[in-house]
Amino acid sequence: MSLKEIHIGEFIRKCVAETDIEMPRICNFLSCTEKEVNEMYNQKSIDTEVLLRWSKLLKYDFFRLYVQHLILFSPPVTSLKDAKKTSLPKFRKNIYTKEIIEFVLELLENNEKTRLQIIDEYKIPKTTLYKWIEKYKK
Repeated sequence: MSLKEIHIGEFIRKCVAETDIEMPRICNFLSCTEKEVNEMYNQKSIDTEVLLRWSKLLKYDFFRLYVQHLILFSPPVTSLKDAKKTSLPKFRKNIYTKEIIEFVLELLENNEKTRLQIIDEYKIPKTTLYKWIEKYKK
């Protein structure tokens, strides 16, 4: 599963296949036709309100895919003194979920990336990466 390029329709299709929810129930819940559902499977992006309905129907947080993408691929957060004042909520970037840790360790295990590449590309502190390796090594 790649979080670099998210094709949300594919993720939804896989989730539907795993949950065995029948098409009439999907169509009824989403208030759409079977043709529209199949079109959604082919879409790379979907309206957030529709995605929220899919998340509820399938009991899976599809938004988390995007959050994890941001954690891995967004630029580093600016320092607090350089940050602009805003009324929007602020989130810390350096909250690593279990899935993120597994993803990074899998890259190492499969020799897809070196430790240095992971540190540079994902901006994960060296000590954090080494703690993960020690804690979660198989």
